[in-house]
Amino acid sequence: MYVGTLSFDLLLGDVRSLKEKRSIVRPIVAEIHRKFGVSVAETGGQDLYRRAHIGLAVVSGDTGHLTDVLDRCERMVAGRPEVELLSVRRRLHNDEED
Repeated sequence: MYVGTLSFDLLLGDVRSLKEKRSIVRPIVAEIHRKFGVSVAETGGQDLYRRAHIGLAVVSGDTGHLTDVLDRCERMVAGRPEVELLSVRRRLHNDEED
């Protein structure tokens, strides 16, 4: 069993309230979940207007499939015009690690 995670650090455009921020972040989280069937959530920066941290996790029995899903999720977020992708952290784990 393999687990892959991605952590995105995003800079949002001209956002002046937490309500505006939610109107940008929620659709991104929902689209990732719907398109790729991964676990995804806003994981940090909830009190900052222009920054967002989104984390996602995928479980698979095949590293090729896992890498493909993570790549597609990263491309989707990077392609969103309303956010600037500042950084991405990718981690792969397997159940044989101690």
